[in-house]
Amino acid sequence: MKRLLITLLTIIPLLSFGQAKKALRKAVRTTDLNDKIKLLNQVIAEEPKNLDAYFYRAIAKNDLGNYHGAIVDYSKIIIEEPDADTYFNRGNSRYSIKDFIGAKEDYAKAFILDENFIDALYSLACVKLDLEEYESAIKDFTSVIKQAPNNPKTYILRASAYKAIEQFKNALTDYSTAILIAPNANNYYNRGAFLMDIKYYQEANKDLTKSLRLNRNNAFGYFYRGASNLFLGKFNDAISDFNEAIKFDAMDFDAYLGLAMAHNKNNELVQAKIYFDRANSIIIPNKKLSSIEQYSNTFWFQNQYFYFNNSIISLAKMD
Repeated sequence: MKRLLITLLTIIPLLSFGQAKKALRKAVRTTDLNDKIKLLNQVIAEEPKNLDAYFYRAIAKNDLGNYHGAIVDYSKIIIEEPDADTYFNRGNSRYSIKDFIGAKEDYAKAFILDENFIDALYSLACVKLDLEEYESAIKDFTSVIKQAPNNPKTYILRASAYKAIEQFKNALTDYSTAILIAPNANNYYNRGAFLMDIKYYQEANKDLTKSLRLNRNNAFGYFYRGASNLFLGKFNDAISDFNEAIKFDAMDFDAYLGLAMAHNKNNELVQAKIYFDRANSIIIPNKKLSSIEQYSNTFWFQNQYFYFNNSIISLAKMD
């Protein structure tokens, strides 16, 4: 009898192990995330140290938007057996909840553990960009480019960092390299928007036109080209572009202000007043215009203050 009891005690854990292994295999194949988590819960209940189950459950939780739950599961793995993949995935979950400092630490740790983990280095550079650590981000993006030189997005992001520290020549080189690799609508748009920022309106207009030929569904492309046409004195073209921008967003107060200024430049005062009033009804509803500071959230105030200020003075006289 004693021998039979010992045999049963030996078989029961083996049966549990087999069931846990079967549940894990089923969980990996299951596409329904909630079902996947239920199966993995069973595995972990049977085998609290099954790190694969924690890893797959963390991924499922992350994909369901339960980032905090995913972080907890990844952290359990890191305590037991830290590895690059788990640090990287926890970094992604932390990034999703805008814990940029935590994400930065995890991406850095992942790259330390695996120096060939290019995605970890790329993500580290991106989070540094978000944290406004521009020079460090540039260094990391440069390392990524050395290993993977044909990804246009890396050049676009490095260009953003160069732009932030006002290294405009380097930024322009990167925007142009991205276009050489992939001459698509987005890359032409990005360089066009950059050229607008540094007030190269003619060159910006060319890029934005190329972008819109490739993709006519870009409201920002029409707006920026409209602005470039306005500054180039092509007021009818500006009016056409701003009208296109409004088709995408009837509440686009920047486009209405652009229309007001362009019509005013054309001496079309009735139309100018209509669009000026429309912009004001969105920006300062139920209030009277008293200061240009009321337009502080507009593109024009933030990027073209002096031009805008002179235009507002002229438009305000129509009231």
